[in-house]
Amino acid sequence: MARILITGSTDGIGKATAAQLLDDGHQVAVHARTAARLQAVRDLTDRGAEVVVGDLARIEEVRDLAEQANRLGRFDAVIHNAATMTGRTVLPVNVVAPYLLTAAVERPARLIYLSSGMHRGGRADLAGIDWAGTRSTGSYSDSKLFLTAFTAAVARRWPDTIAHAVDPGWVPTRMGGAGAPDDLDLAHVTQVWLATSDGPEALASGGYWFHQRLQGTHPAVHDERFQDELLRSLAAHTGVGLAP
Repeated sequence: MARILITGSTDGIGKATAAQLLDDGHQVAVHARTAARLQAVRDLTDRGAEVVVGDLARIEEVRDLAEQANRLGRFDAVIHNAATMTGRTVLPVNVVAPYLLTAAVERPARLIYLSSGMHRGGRADLAGIDWAGTRSTGSYSDSKLFLTAFTAAVARRWPDTIAHAVDPGWVPTRMGGAGAPDDLDLAHVTQVWLATSDGPEALASGGYWFHQRLQGTHPAVHDERFQDELLRSLAAHTGVGLAP
């Protein structure tokens, strides 16, 4: 049995991931943006899921969320599922929050970050980026490129931690829209597998996956200079560096 924390787990892919892990006998902690949203996971908490609460767009709430997670005890895996598609909070939610949680939560054995095939259209340019979200300086594609590069940086800097990025597909969730063409039933399968499998592929860190198959990435993802620039920029914004 593994202990697994999943961000953004009150609906969509995150909730499906939590439900599957509970079905498989694992211990799960779900995350809600606000206490009011916990009603949406009542079915999971009734089955024993623990909870953490915090708005990922607000950096002080992310810090508090990390403290809540640490009070629950060390996790075997953390799945960074939460994301937003548009608006000024794209960079705070999609990049800053996973960075800060990675740096501040007691290091698990496995880290999984939800990316997107749209990361390939992102710009590997940090000039003028406003991580605080006071103005819109990055697109969804940019945010997923930054997150995927961050995943590769974690895999490189923390060789004793398994880190993967996952493209769940364009699926009909609240964020993806009703017309999304990919299969919602498959969207959580890869991250469940990566969080729990002892197979050699799941244990080989640094992959970018789509439906349990390795895929190619934007060239900047594995550019170590870009990774280091990204880490320096996020550390300067948050005041928290990624430990060696």
